[in-house]
Amino acid sequence: MTYPPPNDPYAQGQPPYGGQPPYGAPGYGPAPVTGYASWLQRVGAYLIDGLVSAPFGILASLFGMSTDDVTGLKTPNAMYYVFLLLGFVVSGYNRWYLAGTTGQSWGKKALGLRLVDANTGQTIGGFKAFGRDICHIVDAIICYIGFLFPLWDQKKQTLADKIVSTVVVK
Repeated sequence: MTYPPPNDPYAQGQPPYGGQPPYGAPGYGPAPVTGYASWLQRVGAYLIDGLVSAPFGILASLFGMSTDDVTGLKTPNAMYYVFLLLGFVVSGYNRWYLAGTTGQSWGKKALGLRLVDANTGQTIGGFKAFGRDICHIVDAIICYIGFLFPLWDQKKQTLADKIVSTVVVK
């Protein structure tokens, strides 16, 4: 399907919908997303992201536990919950805010990867990044097979990526 030049007022067959060509018409719309990240690159970025929040869990276990005088068991105190909350905030900022607004968490940035919408190639926003992390439950619930999908999938997507329509690119 071809369309006449936009400056030709006498052209027949103008695109429908108020002069706009349909989405995906040749020469219109976003360029296709290519250059998908490998499974090892994705795992590396995930491990770096995990290292970012790990110190808070370590601090919580070191300074947030007190020994009960009666039972001798360790129980959490207020510092435990403070460190856990800080770890959650840092992880959320990294995985949802940064990954959603810039396309790069700290791990993805270190490895030169970006998280983008599979259809438009644009960043996905914080809410969709959060939804993607929630959808990783599907990857895990089937014996973690969903995390291995990038090994054989054409677009190198996990099941969560397919659900929310995202890809990780170089």
